[in-house]
Amino acid sequence: MTDTLFTPTKLGQIELANRFVMAPLTRNRAPDLVPTDQTVEYYRQRASAGLIISEGTQISPMGQGYAWTPGIYNDAQVAGWKKVTDAVHGAGGKMVAQIWHVGRISVPQLLDGRDPLAPSAIAAGSKTFDGEGFVATTTPRAMTLDDIKTVLEEFRNASECAKAAGFDGVEIHAANGYLIDEFLRDTSNTRTDSYGGSIENRTRFLREVVDVVTEVWGPGRVGIRLSPWSNANNVGISSDTPALFGAVIDYLNTKDMAYVHLVEGQTGGARDWPADGIETLRAKCKAPYIANNGYDKAMAEQALNDGAAAVAFGRPFIANPDLPKRFAKGAELNALDGDTLYGGGAKGYTDYPALA
Repeated sequence: MTDTLFTPTKLGQIELANRFVMAPLTRNRAPDLVPTDQTVEYYRQRASAGLIISEGTQISPMGQGYAWTPGIYNDAQVAGWKKVTDAVHGAGGKMVAQIWHVGRISVPQLLDGRDPLAPSAIAAGSKTFDGEGFVATTTPRAMTLDDIKTVLEEFRNASECAKAAGFDGVEIHAANGYLIDEFLRDTSNTRTDSYGGSIENRTRFLREVVDVVTEVWGPGRVGIRLSPWSNANNVGISSDTPALFGAVIDYLNTKDMAYVHLVEGQTGGARDWPADGIETLRAKCKAPYIANNGYDKAMAEQALNDGAAAVAFGRPFIANPDLPKRFAKGAELNALDGDTLYGGGAKGYTDYPALA
């Protein structure tokens, strides 16, 4: 087995210095929904990753599901993210924006009193952070066809804003029980129109989002995140998961995607899936494959030797801004402070020590 984590690669048109990917990590540190100077420093510190995927950035006010998460839809947000991308590029890194609509994983107090949007009016029975604590999500409003058209234009605008902010590309968040994932699954989508029922209909919204975003970015600059066997946010496992996500991959194979980023098993949890499940989807992917979920160095090297293009690391990058250097030297990793993951200031954000 060769030591490939430290070798260059290319994800579509995005050239990486190594195979380390910093996974998208919600940190709730944008009180005005705009990246701050601390955000700039946080990402700059981690620019030795081959690729940084930003925390989830909502595409519109109605796309927000958690307090203090940044957006990517107005001029102030573009200016804030431009400082971040300039700092990452100045430190030799590459960065894509993860564009995000949470769908039903929200509450009216984050949406100016409006009900969250979803494919169907089915409550998730999940929790979200409203700035004061974790609260139960509410029953969403089923989206009209006009609502769907509006959200597609919001994805277009967010893509244009991400380009103006200097990102190297975007990642479409289609995982973890958020809006696109809700359309895909028969557990959360009971529509009877052209966006519900058959696999062809339930994948329609995803296809339209990919089309809109790739129109803005062109070939090789758009990635996508999927979590086929994850029950994140109580989305449930669709009754036809292998066929459903096989159809998604077949469609993505018709587009010039930068990469497909797959959560292997439960998001942030057990690496459980049916026999040959992830392997079958990975084998179908024509685009470069990013492996994700609980990887250490040995597991990452094995995944790369098995055909993955890169490996995403989440919490290890929070506590270890110089994770590639630590892996290269076999150095001890900093311990993660779980009490400072969400919200707050520099503590547990920009104060983790790097190696001397």
